[in-house]
Amino acid sequence: MTAATRETLTSRVRRALATVTDPELDEPITELGFVAGIEVRLREDRGHEVSVRLRLPTSFCAPNFACLMVADAHDAVLALPSVDAVDIVLEDHFAAEEINAGVAASAGFGGVFPGQAGGELTELRETFRRKAHLACLELAVRKLVEQGWQVDALGAGSLGDVPDSPERRSLLRRRADLGLPTDPAAPLLVGDDGGPVTADRVATRLRFAKAVRVGIEGNAGLCRGLLHTRYPRRAEEVEP
Repeated sequence: MTAATRETLTSRVRRALATVTDPELDEPITELGFVAGIEVRLREDRGHEVSVRLRLPTSFCAPNFACLMVADAHDAVLALPSVDAVDIVLEDHFAAEEINAGVAASAGFGGVFPGQAGGELTELRETFRRKAHLACLELAVRKLVEQGWQVDALGAGSLGDVPDSPERRSLLRRRADLGLPTDPAAPLLVGDDGGPVTADRVATRLRFAKAVRVGIEGNAGLCRGLLHTRYPRRAEEVEP
């Protein structure tokens, strides 16, 4: 495999990993600095084997979150054309051995930690998708308030009222993740069930959305600080 080929595939692997988010922080693991290294090897059958090393801010980060990220990273890289084998290695975590072995065997969280999960992590994913949607909603609504919208009028707003912006695009992605309508005529403010928010609940919904956003951003900042303290050289600066 030539150096150019290796570089091209490494770039594709990094882009694939950028689609994997920390479920609690709603940010790509590449931007958070969790990717410590990428190695690409050519197999005898001409396919490629990819190894990825992941590091988290502390050795005691929640094992269910860690398991989700390792599993999602594995699936994202394995989906790339010409990649036939993937080894995602979580380092320096108290449950790294169990998580790495379980993901490699496609065992799921319940298989990795028997008796500690009532089924798979679908419900956990859904919880954090709802939080991500709320955080993006609050940012998108601020665009309208800056344009002069009154809070009481937002209950009658639609997605089409939000100007094209990174905030609007993020909101549409989060709504699609939850299976919520994304057409311009769809109500801007919706509940977790997809139903519109009544006028008397608008202010409460937006206050809660702001609290969720501030919490996510605060946790993300804390994690970045902890990661930098634990690994002074930023993970993304490590040569793949």
